[in-house]
Order: sequence, then C-alpha cells, then structure tokens
Amino acid sequence: MANRPQMPRLPRRPRLLVPVVVALVVLFIIISSLTGLYTDLLWYRSVGFSRVFSSVLLTKILLFLIFGAAMAVIIGANVALAHRLRPPFRTMSLEQQNLERYRVAIEPRLRVLLVGICAVFGLFAGLSAAARWQTWLLWRNGTSFGAKDAQFHKDVSFYAFDYPFYRWILGFLFGAVVLSLLVSTVTHYLFGGLRVQTPGEKIGPAARAHLSVLLGLFVLLKAVAYFLDRYGLAFSPRGVVTGPSYTDVNAVLPAKTILAIVALICAGLFFANVVARNFALPAISFVLLVVVAIGIGGIYPAAIQQFRVKPNEVQRESRYIGRNIDATRAAYQLNASQVTQYDAKVAPAQVGADLSRNGGQALNARLLDPNILTPTFKQLQQIRAYFNFPDSLDIDRYDLGTGSTDYVVGVRELDLSGLGSTQRNWINDHLIYTHGNGFVAAAADQVDPGGRPVFTVRDIPTTGPLKISQPRIYFGELSPQYSVVNTRQREIDGPGGSGGEQATYTYEGTGGVQLSSPLRKLLYAVQFREKNLLLSGAITKDSRIQYIRNPRDRVQKVAPFLTLDGDPYPAVVDGRVQWILDGYTTSSGYPYSQLRPLGDVTADAVTSANRARQPQDQVNYIRNSVKATVDAYDGTVRLYTFDDNDPVLKTWKKAFPGVVLPASEISADLRAHFRYPEDLFKVQRDLLTKYHVTDPAAFYNQEDFWTIPSDPTVAQGRAAADQPPYYLFLQVPGASKPGFVLTTSFVARNRPNLAAFASVSSDPADYGTIRILRLPRDTTINGPGTIAGNFESNTAVSTTLSLLRQGGSNVILGNLLTLPVAGGLLYVEPVYVQASGGESYPLLRKVLVGYGDQVAFEDTLQQALDKLFGQGAITTTSGGAGAAPPSPSASPAPGAPAPAPSAAPSTPGSPLQQAITDANQAFLDGQDALRRSDFAAYGAAQQRLSDALKRAAAAGSAGTSSGAPTSPAVGTPAPAPSP
Repeated sequence: MANRPQMPRLPRRPRLLVPVVVALVVLFIIISSLTGLYTDLLWYRSVGFSRVFSSVLLTKILLFLIFGAAMAVIIGANVALAHRLRPPFRTMSLEQQNLERYRVAIEPRLRVLLVGICAVFGLFAGLSAAARWQTWLLWRNGTSFGAKDAQFHKDVSFYAFDYPFYRWILGFLFGAVVLSLLVSTVTHYLFGGLRVQTPGEKIGPAARAHLSVLLGLFVLLKAVAYFLDRYGLAFSPRGVVTGPSYTDVNAVLPAKTILAIVALICAGLFFANVVARNFALPAISFVLLVVVAIGIGGIYPAAIQQFRVKPNEVQRESRYIGRNIDATRAAYQLNASQVTQYDAKVAPAQVGADLSRNGGQALNARLLDPNILTPTFKQLQQIRAYFNFPDSLDIDRYDLGTGSTDYVVGVRELDLSGLGSTQRNWINDHLIYTHGNGFVAAAADQVDPGGRPVFTVRDIPTTGPLKISQPRIYFGELSPQYSVVNTRQREIDGPGGSGGEQATYTYEGTGGVQLSSPLRKLLYAVQFREKNLLLSGAITKDSRIQYIRNPRDRVQKVAPFLTLDGDPYPAVVDGRVQWILDGYTTSSGYPYSQLRPLGDVTADAVTSANRARQPQDQVNYIRNSVKATVDAYDGTVRLYTFDDNDPVLKTWKKAFPGVVLPASEISADLRAHFRYPEDLFKVQRDLLTKYHVTDPAAFYNQEDFWTIPSDPTVAQGRAAADQPPYYLFLQVPGASKPGFVLTTSFVARNRPNLAAFASVSSDPADYGTIRILRLPRDTTINGPGTIAGNFESNTAVSTTLSLLRQGGSNVILGNLLTLPVAGGLLYVEPVYVQASGGESYPLLRKVLVGYGDQVAFEDTLQQALDKLFGQGAITTTSGGAGAAPPSPSASPAPGAPAPAPSAAPSTPGSPLQQAITDANQAFLDGQDALRRSDFAAYGAAQQRLSDALKRAAAAGSAGTSSGAPTSPAVGTPAPAPSP
C-alpha cells in the first residue's frame, strides 16, 4: 500500500502565534473589565454611594457563583453518570463502528472535555442569573403591601416579589433538566447506551432508567408550573380588563389544577419506569397529559368564553371588571382624585357682564412656551458662544418679592460645539473649557414691548433678586463626557469685564475623582482611551476628573432600582443651583391592576425632541417615592424619601440601607420647588380616560370614556402626538387659592368636544391632589383641536398670520393652554414670529384667546380679554403681555421689526413721536448696515435705537401718568416710512 502523503506542518513560530494572539485578546478583555470595575468603584466613592456598588457587585457575584456552579454540577453529573452507565459490551454494527472513531478520540480527553462543557453552561447560566439581581433582592427583602388580591386572598407582595422569583427559579430548573436530557442523550448514544440504527433493543436498561428520571423531573416541574400558572391568572389579558375573568376563574383555574394533578401522575409513572423498564406506560400518560392540556386547558375555556360569556358578557364580567377598577385605582393612586361637576359657560358677553358687576377676575396665564424659547434665551442670555441652553427649558415657581408665580428657567451650560474648529483640542476641550455659568429666569406671564422675555435673573455675574452663592455649572444636561479640573491650566469662566477679556477660574469643589496617583491617571487613560491623561504636565495630584455629569445619568447610576422622570429641572435651593429629579418605584406585579407600557403612555408631542423617553416596560404599579437632587457645582447626589408608605421603596431601603435619606432631611426651600412629575401624571391621565368610571356596567359600555387630545400645535408633516401636560400658576375651581399645578384636558372618545379638565397640585400643602372638572355631556364645549381650527379659520387671524409669514418669517404657535376661568374654559395660545436669518429668534407678537365659539386675536393678552369679555372684566395679574418695561440690553434681533412702545398718543412734534421716528430710522439704518456687512455702523445704529426706545418709554410714562389714553397695541411693529 502506498504511503499517504504527509500534510505540511506549520513552522513553530506561526503555530505559537494563534495562542499568543488569543492570550493577548483575553488579557485585554480582563484589563478593560478590571479597569472599568475599579474606576466605577472610584466614582461611587466620590459620590458617597460605594454601598450601592458593593451590594450590587456582591449580589451579582453570589448569583453568578451559585447558579453557575449549580448548572455546571447538574450538567457535569449527568454527563458523568451517562458515561458511567455505558454498556460494557456493544453490539458490533455499522452504527457502532462509525461511532468508535469518535469514542477513541474523546476517551483520552474526556475529563478536559467534561470540564469545558460544564464551564460553558455554567458561565452562561451564571451571567443570566447575575442579570436577575433585582429579582433576587426584591424576594430577599420583600415588604408586605397590607392588601390582598380579590381571588386568591394573598398579600400583594407575593405577586410583586415572590411570584417573579419562583418563576425565575422554575425557569432555571427547566433549563437545567432540558440541557441535562440533551447532553445525557448524546452521551448515551455516543457510548452505546442508545442505539438508533442497530436491530433489537434500542435503549439499554441503564440509559432507560437515567432518561426516565430526567423526563420524570421535567414533567414534575411542569406540574409545578401548572400550579404557579394559577396565580399567574392575576395578570390574565383574556377578559375585558387585566386580571382573572369569568372564564379564567370558572374554566382555566380548575383546568390548571387538573393539569397539575395529571402531570404529577405522569411524573410518577416516569419514575416508576426505572424499575418497570417499559416506556409504554409513561409514554401513554404523557400523551394523555398533552390531550388533557389541549382539551381542558384550551378547548374548554374557549368554549366557555364563546358560548357562556359572550352572549351575556356584561353580566358575567361585571364582578371581575369591578375588581380591576378597584385594583387599578389603588395601584396608580387614582382614588384620591376629587371629581367636580363643572357646568361650563360658553357666552363670553354674559360672563363678562357678570364679572364686571362682581368686581372682575384676575388671571395668571403663562405666555412663554419653554419648548420654543431656547433660541430666544440663547440669543439674549448666551453671553458667549461656548455657553448654551438645553433644547427645552423648564418651568418652576419663585417668590421674588411680588408673590409666588411661575418662571421659565434654565442654566447657562457649557457646549463645546460652540467653539471654533481651531479651538478644538484636548487641552481646550477637557482642561480649559470645563463648565457653564449662571442661572436664568424669566417671568412666564410677561414680555417686554419687543415680545422678548423679561429676565428677572440674568447675565454674568448673575444679577437679580435671587441670591446664588455659586453660579457655576459643572454638572448639567449638556456637559461634555469628561473634564479635568483644578489643574495648572486656568479654566475659562465667561466674560471678565467691560474690556471684553475672559474671566478665569480654578475649581474649588470636591466633585469628581481625584487623580492623586499615577495609577489612577493610567486607569482613566485606559478608560477614556486618552494618553494625555497620563502624560499631561498640567494635571496634578489635586486635579479631579469629572464624568457621568448628566444629572439623570448620575442619579440612575447611584439608584439603579429607580425609574427616573424624563425631565430633570434646575432650581436655586438654599443659594445653590440644584438639579431636581423625580424617582419612581414601579412594579408589574400588582394583581388585577391594568398593565400599561410605560414608554407609550409617557410619550407626547415634546418627548422625542426635548425629553428622555421611558423604557417600554409593562407596569401596573407606580409611585413617586423618591426625590433626588444633584448639585450643579460639585455633583453631590442626594436621594430623599418622599413616600414613606410605599412597600416597594421599603423593600429597596432594606436592600440598600442608608442610601435613601429620610424625608425629615428635606429642607423647606427644597420642598417648595418640588413639582408633581410629568411622567407620573401622564400615566395617571392615561388611566383616567377610562378609570374615572367606577361602575362596572358603565365601564363595559365605554360610553363615558375619554381620550387625550392630540397636540394641535404639532408642525405639519409630523405624526400626531398627545398634547403634553402644562405647568401653570392657576387657581383651579375647588382650590382655596392659586397654586402651581400640572394640567391636562380630555376630550370625549371619537368626538372633539372637551369632556374634562384635570390638574394636580405641586404645592406642599396639598401636593398630589388631583382635581377633575367633569363637563356636562349635554353641552358642546370646544376641545383644543376645535379651538385651534377656529383660530385658523377666523378671517382676521388667518389674514394677520399670512402677513406675518411674508418675507420668510416663521410663525410659531406656542402651547395651547386650557384654563378654567370665568365659569367656563378659556383657551390661550401665544403666537411667536421668528424673522428669517441665522441670528433671529422667536418673539411674542400676538395672543390668541378663545372662549366658547368666540375668538380674539390681539397684541396683548389683556387686549384679547377685553375684546372678549369687556374692559376690565378679567385682568391679568402681570398687567398683560407687554406690560413690563423694556429690558435695556435687549435690542431687537437683526431682521425683527422695531416695537412701538406703550405710551400716550403720539401727536405730531411731540417727544414721543420724535422718539418713534428716531427708533424707526435707527432700525432701518441697522438693517442697511447688515446688508453691507458694516458691523460698526450696525452697532452704532443699535445704540441709537436703544436710546430712542428709552426716550419713547420715558415720554410714554409721562403721558400715561397725566391721564392720557394709551397708544396702539404693544408689540405692533413701527411703521416704516413711505418710500
């Protein structure tokens, strides 16, 4: 026989290359993992939450070891047992001859192969178990709810904490048994215990006994699963609502019990097969189990549903619908809502006459839309190109000497994208430009004569009645990935004086991780893939690296057991800028309560652009149990207990003792800035569209169901989205005084008319009180969509809007507010105009007001109210849009028309007329200078314009004080001279 040609062998070095490369890859992975782990520990220590890090890590390690080792032992024991039970003699057949080659190759390496198989299965099982650390901790620390479900009379904690854990353990055991059955079958086949193709007996006695036990364990686990399925009916979607329906209780529940008993019998027969050595009986019993499962578990409930429930569904399901209503209202805190019948009036003339006879009514209406005004804030208060404001500003309330009212607020954050391309380098990005500077607040119900916000708190250094001890913003929504502070490089701090020089600053706080050793520098150089962190001579042992700077990310990392509201907001608390965040405890384990997808119900017209979207988790229980703060200067995170009665929070506090501070540590100043969170209110209003109905028969008929109106201000071409709720300073009918509330409206299902108005208080005295005004069903009250249509179809409105849009200007409709005023519903919508050009920004030019079918479209809110209700029937608390004096430093934007001041009549030759003429000419000269790119001339023209406006304001004040009538509407563009 000719010799087989020998395969060429690789040289020694290439053969060593593969294991070296593999070793290097493994080493890199290990180093990266350990680096991330240690830097995580340093970060947690820097914020004082190392307990969270250690508790989560130890829990994950414990679960990984326990369940990984259990899986490895179970798999290894079954493989070893199958090998040990192999037959001593094997019939020589073609099948066995083919398998002999594999046996010869495996036998010498069987121990190594067994260890490898066990390690792989154990690794995956351990990693899967480690990811379930929250399930484990909830089970270990579960706290009683003090309430029982209506069907099985078990405490709700069983469903919220115990049931998920039992299902997880059952799933793990199922996986272990199935994998054991698989590897045991392969092992028996490989070593001759199972002979598929050989004539005669197909399976040996030992293999039969082994596989019978495994099959018996599988069926036994199935019996346990059937038993647990009974409690799983607490979340059944079969009926009209979530929870056990008539069919579930009367057909599925007994079927599950019968199936559990049959499965137990089948499991016993499989175990008996160890002795009987006959698969016929267990096989028959298994087929019987399948038939019973199909018949009793599937066909019988379907028949009951179709022939007994469907013809009389309202009678059959009323009891179970009632259970769902009770559980849902309790789980989502809807029981405390106060419902009032509100017989809304629709005739503004009659209402105005009644109000006038009774001394009139005051109204606070927010005219500034925080989702529109970022460009305006940026243009007027950015100060430097490397500062910026978030895409969406926030609403909060302050008492700055004139009583508490709402303000549009924002912080001037660092935005590196504002630097020029030649300025972008590692030192500038990470050592010099490190922080923002300043808190900005504008009264929400005021604009100046030019339509700009009136900034009560402004500029650098911060000026205004709000005292801020540290205005610098090192931690914010726009902060870069990381900065190194307190280095040998001075940090840019904004404008430094009248000469235009830059101010500098060196960080003095404790925020960030101190780079106190070369090892830490090396670790962070690896972490951020940046060698300069190791090599830079500007970094000293006192320098600090700040990262994870977004307030929401920061709180989520220290409190991974919380779901956070999508809108953190800044507030000045005890003299410092603090980010305030709302933390939710959620569960999907409240029996009978309606499951809702959190991501869907919290999405609205502004979520995708300006708010963080919630995960698409199914929940049926939610509480705003934690308020969190993040200090904008040093990044300090504090978690405060806000709901002492929440059993889910109690459970987490047992798992992480000391992490959440008691409510007694909340200062009065901080509590005064707590807002009722938007995402929670969105979840509640989604449920209130149905669960304001408490009668089961009426709920089933759905006649009085509501829907959330679509936002009529959504730009054309975008998909329709829910109208967002709005924060307002408002006195709601039923409240004793005005307060800071979050409001929403409801329309009737499949109809555009308004069905209800709801508000929830943010004031400490009655925080969380939901007030619902139900409108009469026999009267048509226009909803937001109808009112928006009325606005657009009004001839005067459409003509004016068309004129405003000429020349490329953009007309922006602000938030359409629904206000319960004057015994009815008043709609207020600000109209902004943004001139064409890159430096322009939205200015408030008009106000739309609707009441009943009547529409007013004027330059100020007060004028619109006077037109609808008569002079002085309703007065704005701020004196009306444009009532505030002009801001000296807020000159018109390039391309914006010069505003006419509010003043006495402009008689020819009067100081007022001369000032208006000078202002008009200065504006025109400025536009001409811009077209010629003569910025020196433009600056001179703007100075003349500012001087003229001041003279006009002074002349107008003099005229008004002497009793002269007012001039044409504030905000009307000054007429250009005839050509």
